[in-house]
Amino acid sequence: MANIVGLCGSLRRGSFNAALLRAAAGLAPDGSRIDARTLHGVPLYDGDLEAAEGIPPAVAALKDAVATADGLLLVTPEYNNGIPGVFKNAIDWMSRPAADIARVFGGKPVAVIGASPGGFGTQLAQNAWLPVLRTLGTAPWFEGRLMVARAGDVFDADGGIVDAGIERRLRGFVAGFCAHVDAGL
Repeated sequence: MANIVGLCGSLRRGSFNAALLRAAAGLAPDGSRIDARTLHGVPLYDGDLEAAEGIPPAVAALKDAVATADGLLLVTPEYNNGIPGVFKNAIDWMSRPAADIARVFGGKPVAVIGASPGGFGTQLAQNAWLPVLRTLGTAPWFEGRLMVARAGDVFDADGGIVDAGIERRLRGFVAGFCAHVDAGL
């Protein structure tokens, strides 16, 4: 069954996207697993730091987790109509050194979802990820799309989903992505 790493592109404790990732992990079909990971501890990319000290431990751990996973789920906020800097920074670090790109990302099935307090969900951020994913040689999954709009009405104060329609859509999305990943194993 599918072993998927999930990455949330927000560092905020009360993030709607962190709540969405936790919900996705909880809805994984029997036998499949979504390992929710954090970007905490990933420093800003600095080529001088990389040259002097190598890959930071937090980045090495993420790279190894993604490299050994069957798939990758990106849960992206949308900041100013694009990819959050902290999320792109983590992926940039994970692509270092360039010789590791194929090991970490090459041919990896990737799905992208996201939640936003705005009315359009994370459509622009999800679209902005496509050239990055193409450059890294991933295999984006396009069979489903999930953009949670007006996330303040979807999650309760503890981060639980209170919108049955969104929960149903998320369950279907996760099941579809896990089935896709399983089919490729």
